[in-house]
Amino acid sequence: MKHIASISFGKDSLAMLLLLIEKKYPLDEVVFYDTGKEFQAIYDTRDKVLPLLKSLGIKYTELIPEMPFDYKMFDKPVKKRGTDIVHKHGYSWCGGTCRWGTTDKLKALERYADGNIEYVGLTSDEPMRIEKKRNGNKAFPLAEWQMSEMQCLEYCYSKGFLWIEDGVRLYDILDRVSCWCCRNKNLKELKNIFIHLPKYWDKLRSVQGRLKEPMKGKGKSLFELEARFKREAELCSETFKH
Repeated sequence: MKHIASISFGKDSLAMLLLLIEKKYPLDEVVFYDTGKEFQAIYDTRDKVLPLLKSLGIKYTELIPEMPFDYKMFDKPVKKRGTDIVHKHGYSWCGGTCRWGTTDKLKALERYADGNIEYVGLTSDEPMRIEKKRNGNKAFPLAEWQMSEMQCLEYCYSKGFLWIEDGVRLYDILDRVSCWCCRNKNLKELKNIFIHLPKYWDKLRSVQGRLKEPMKGKGKSLFELEARFKREAELCSETFKH
């Protein structure tokens, strides 16, 4: 039986990986599921870790979606449940009540683990998520070590992993460094992307331009949010002047 670590190269799973190595836990393989929609800082973190894995003889495997992310978001024929009637094309935004990308990822990782021990990077802050995912082959070392999300972030920073883009540490402006197009981003995170990461805001605008559904619900398309953020910036500027 192999020991496999599912790693997204965000703060929690990276802290888990580094500590597994530091504590000399059995570890045969690291698996990363690449949606193709990660922040560049995630790919940079991956590339920084790969030489370490190679030096330790730990196998690295990358999984990709069976169908391209964009195809499922924009073009895949979607049938009404229980019928052969196509009622739309594309699943639209991933997140909220329709986390189709997350489902694909979890299924792919589960299939790949195939009964082997799978280390999963859930922290001590997430007991309910751990309980839902608990089965015979999953292990949750961060929870075992009583590591919180904040402790994971501080540990990664201490090891020189900062997730910097455009001069900004992503964890300073985002609660989670998940896919840049994840619908679960809150308004504070979206506003920070608008202010600090314009290249990703342009990508989000491009996605919204192809989807009828507003990213954050009625009255909150990316274009409407952009107008709102600009008004707020103007008001803030006027207040500062006075």
